[in-house]
Amino acid sequence: MQQIQSEDSGFWLLTKGSSVYLQDGELPCGKAVEFGLAGRDGLVIGALDNRPLWLVNECDDERDYVYLRDLLGLPERTFNLLARGVELNHFFRTHRFCGKCGAKTAITQDEWAVQCENDACSYRTYPVICPSIIVAVRRGKEILLANHLRHKGGIYTTLAGFVEVGETFEQTVQREVFEETGIKVKNIRYFGSQPWAFPNSQMVGFLADYANGEIRLQEEEICDAKWFRYDEPLPPLPPQGTIALKLIQATLELCKHSTE
Repeated sequence: MQQIQSEDSGFWLLTKGSSVYLQDGELPCGKAVEFGLAGRDGLVIGALDNRPLWLVNECDDERDYVYLRDLLGLPERTFNLLARGVELNHFFRTHRFCGKCGAKTAITQDEWAVQCENDACSYRTYPVICPSIIVAVRRGKEILLANHLRHKGGIYTTLAGFVEVGETFEQTVQREVFEETGIKVKNIRYFGSQPWAFPNSQMVGFLADYANGEIRLQEEEICDAKWFRYDEPLPPLPPQGTIALKLIQATLELCKHSTE
């Protein structure tokens, strides 16, 4: 990062955890001095409307912040840039010391990384991204949806979980679906992905078909799981902008045209 100068101009991204600062519902835009940012540390992480997007080094202040998940209605590119900033500040904040020798680190100037200040070590670390699968399962004209403990009494959504060491994404899909619902799946195919800055995940989406098994809940994670027909009333679903809803919508379309 570099020290922000009074005349530096563009959009300004201030973060606090997985939340961002908005002014009248918009990212602050203008000169640094207008927002009291001169002298703070920052770096340009992209561009919005042909103007630089500055990420400001996170620190405690009295501003009001908005949870990033509440901004899913933003254009995808804009949301992903905000997610980039949240993840970078999380990385810088949690990697202030070298994981190899324990010395202090400094943010590098040539790329998004931190480097050990101990000349005998100089170990360089890059932003940590934790891959997670998310999958919609179809059985003929039905979709499998689950009510997770964190959404108890609320939305029903797809199944998801983190990739383990030594696993392919497809193996993670099979394991997570079986662990959470007792269902085995087949015909696993890639759908799309979404940066998920809560705080540093990458959601990798898949579609899959039912192979066999009866629903058996992993009760420490799942409250309920059911098969829902595409042409019957559905429970509350995830919000617009989530890859979960995109997977559900794509699967419902497949259900509609299924001849099974």
